[in-house]
Amino acid sequence: MRVVVVGASGNVGTAVLRALAREPVVTSIVGVARRVPRADGSSTVSFPHDAAEWVRVDLTDTADAVVRGLDEAFAGADAVVHLAWASPSTRSVEAQRRLNLGGSRSVVDAVLRQHVRHLVFGSTSGVYSPGPADGSAVDESWPARGVLTSTYSSHKVAVERMLDEVEQAHPRLVVTRVRPSLMFQREAGAELSRYFLGRLGTTALRLAAKRAPEGALLPVLPLPAGLRLQVLHTDDAADAYRAVVVGRHPGAFNVAPAGSLDGDDLARLLADGRSADVSPDLVRTGLRVASAARLVPIDVGWFDMARADVVLDAGRAHELLRWRPTRDPGEVLRETVEGIRDGAGAGSPPLLA
Repeated sequence: MRVVVVGASGNVGTAVLRALAREPVVTSIVGVARRVPRADGSSTVSFPHDAAEWVRVDLTDTADAVVRGLDEAFAGADAVVHLAWASPSTRSVEAQRRLNLGGSRSVVDAVLRQHVRHLVFGSTSGVYSPGPADGSAVDESWPARGVLTSTYSSHKVAVERMLDEVEQAHPRLVVTRVRPSLMFQREAGAELSRYFLGRLGTTALRLAAKRAPEGALLPVLPLPAGLRLQVLHTDDAADAYRAVVVGRHPGAFNVAPAGSLDGDDLARLLADGRSADVSPDLVRTGLRVASAARLVPIDVGWFDMARADVVLDAGRAHELLRWRPTRDPGEVLRETVEGIRDGAGAGSPPLLA
């Protein structure tokens, strides 16, 4: 089986390469990225990037260049996994639109031109409308209208709707949407700090970590009321992608651990149980001001997605993919914060420290 991974050099793409490289059914892997691990495209780097042939494609390049690059990469492929997406710190909405929407359309068109039989889209829990009032978990039938204030969420919803149309027009093409919760790993620490915290936030975290008591990562954890997180190790998410590709499973799959981490869990894991309640409205206002002043890379849409309080039910993935996470969510969160503090990275350009 020949599998192409578009966006193969980032946090999720690197983990998907690891999973595919260890799968006997997969005999050939092509990595597509704007910043390939080697400028000449050769696979002479360390595992897992050395397991792939590399094709450099910038999905925001001229139409002719994108067509040539994707046709080269997709020729003879059995499956394409589409993960390329604008980073959270991308300020220009037009730049996000060109990569997220235009780039996804280019990938779909190339899949159809090259007669690839299976397209897997890296979606997100953020495609869902806010969670139910009783706090219960949602399955794949929950309305997928997204969070209107989040460009990231709105664009994921738009691509899923485009895929609905593609499925109807091309019934022989198997289309899968993987909708994971938050995906972290220590090796993405440097990337996450750049994309979400910026220099100021990362410096503040490191200074706070120096004042933390022994065994804690932070002296105290400020927490907006009601915050809950589902945290998944990126390797566990990648194993779900592997199972989807090998089994050629259609449809949508929630990919997440059972339950979620609430405020008490987060404080215990990161600050030895010490927390400080913060008004969600105050956090949102502060983030809006800091974002407008370019003090932090992200906008309020990311906070609004967290406040949507969507907890995923991964029962379909358990049943059809025979998938379950292997890593404890608390351990994953703690090692990721350590990775951010330490500036941990890996061997591809987006993950370099």
